[in-house]
Amino acid sequence: MIKRIVKLGFKPENIEDFKNIFENSKLKIRGFEGCNYLELWQGKKDPTIFFTYSYWDSEAALNNYRNSPLFKEVWAKTKVLFNQKPEAWSVYSVDKVD
Repeated sequence: MIKRIVKLGFKPENIEDFKNIFENSKLKIRGFEGCNYLELWQGKKDPTIFFTYSYWDSEAALNNYRNSPLFKEVWAKTKVLFNQKPEAWSVYSVDKVD
């Protein structure tokens, strides 16, 4: 399993538009084959910064999503709202303390 973190920065006037896009897409993304978890975070000090945090079965599952019509539709609506280039990381858990 991999975890995917994507940092997204938006123009202040576009925040509500992005939240609406996420709200309308989140169940489709979470229901995509290979996606096991999806969460959206917003910066506390800088509310124009958001992160998506998701779990995927594998890099192949993530790539299947990234090459899907769903991703292309959501990304086309989202990328026009940015105020900075997005950043993304695929990571895996090394240790966990409960």
